[in-house]
Amino acid sequence: MPYTPPFEITNNMLDLVASIMMKVGKLDNYKSLNKMPILRKNNRIHSIHSSLAIEDNSLSFREVKDIINGKTVIGDQKEIQEVKNAYEAYEMMREVNPYSIKDLKKIHSIMMFLVVKDSGEFRKGNEGVFDGDKCIHVCPKPEMIDLLMNQLFNWMKENKDKIHPLILSSIFHYEFVFIHPFSDGNGRTARLWQNVILAHWEDIFEYVPIESQIKEYQEEYYDVINDCNIKGEATLFIEFMLKMMDEVLDNLINSADSLANHTSTYVKKLLDVMEEGSAMSAKELMEKLGLKSRLSFRDNYLNPALENGLIKMSIPDKPTSKNQTYYKS
Repeated sequence: MPYTPPFEITNNMLDLVASIMMKVGKLDNYKSLNKMPILRKNNRIHSIHSSLAIEDNSLSFREVKDIINGKTVIGDQKEIQEVKNAYEAYEMMREVNPYSIKDLKKIHSIMMFLVVKDSGEFRKGNEGVFDGDKCIHVCPKPEMIDLLMNQLFNWMKENKDKIHPLILSSIFHYEFVFIHPFSDGNGRTARLWQNVILAHWEDIFEYVPIESQIKEYQEEYYDVINDCNIKGEATLFIEFMLKMMDEVLDNLINSADSLANHTSTYVKKLLDVMEEGSAMSAKELMEKLGLKSRLSFRDNYLNPALENGLIKMSIPDKPTSKNQTYYKS
């Protein structure tokens, strides 16, 4: 039978959707994320670190960043594997179909590779959600999972053009954790898949670290899920997730503004002395800028311009070559 998840559209939801749309428009108007790969990557790392921390992964943000950058980190091998898996899964966000159960299983298989034996497969046993020794949610029986997941994905396909993606993705998030289709990794998969739905609607959400905001409100996150389980409908959770998105966009706008302001002081000077279509050496650029310190030139001018894609190396595979020159992108 056709299934419709129980929820209500409230005035609070509509106000939050309007606020989020305004902030998305502000970011999109000056294309801050498109011009700032360093900010995009940091946001991606924040998403992964926060989502795994919610699941009790003890690695710090710096350790997660080092793992993603290929550096050696001493720590629990399972936790290190979780970081590697999550990074690979997040990198595939644009490649998967948000309305495909097959692709969802594929992402879970990557997310839980070498962490659980049944990665990418729906659970075969009974599961419950516990608060200490108390069971606060008895998950649907395993023989019901295929039916429930098909109903959820069919409903999303039928309503993706009728219900706002901000609301629809939040409904998915709640329904998914309620069904609890996998033996482990349901929370991190739900959070990633909500981003998948949103990123296919607006590109910017590929780099919006909603997970970091959820981490700040972790206790409330679980309390709201539990309240919705008791009430048998997702309204409170939708409002909670919209609030998380609205707040994290404020943080993102502030970060983008700060980085843009920093870029305008040092990097703008560098770009001003560079001629279009002409490559210049570091020594030539320092002379043009009137700088004596190579360290200051590298840290304040050269590296930020390279990281943000504003200039390029003439010999990118040999960054320290004595013949290296730089030109405007």
